Amino acid sequence: IMYTILVVDDEIRIRSIIKKYAEFEGHTVVEAGDGLEAVYLCRNNTYDIVIMDIMMPELDGFSACREIRKVSQVPIIMLSARAEEYDRINGFEVGIDDYVVKPFSPKEVMARIKANLRKAEIKNEKESRSCTGSLPDAGPDGGGL
Repeated sequence: IMYTILVVDDEIRIRSIIKKYAEFEGHTVVEAGDGLEAVYLCRNNTYDIVIMDIMMPELDGFSACREIRKVSQVPIIMLSARAEEYDRINGFEVGIDDYVVKPFSPKEVMARIKANLRKAEIKNEKESRSCTGSLPDAGPDGGGL
């Protein structure tokens, strides 16, 4: 299965490493250099997953995640040089799905992308099978089916 991945980082080197690995696995990669661009792209396009840095110009990753969550439940993996527990907890509180500390292994990031996409697919399948739809109308005698 091929996915569309949005990679958001102000460092072109980081974006190109992730892009190289993701494209090698057959995915389409869209790049953004800051949080504002990421929010704009997420409001106007559909992505299967977002990989986003925290410290960026214009709009940081936490704020961008908050804005993206207003319009989408796309899985978000946060990348950051900030390894403190506070930053990780703050990320999960604003709606991220996973957190990877820089420097990172590109293979680990790809494994985390796969795992998060797998979780998102399971969640979508459960939602489509859920019993939240309306029940059939009662029959002519009022006795149901």
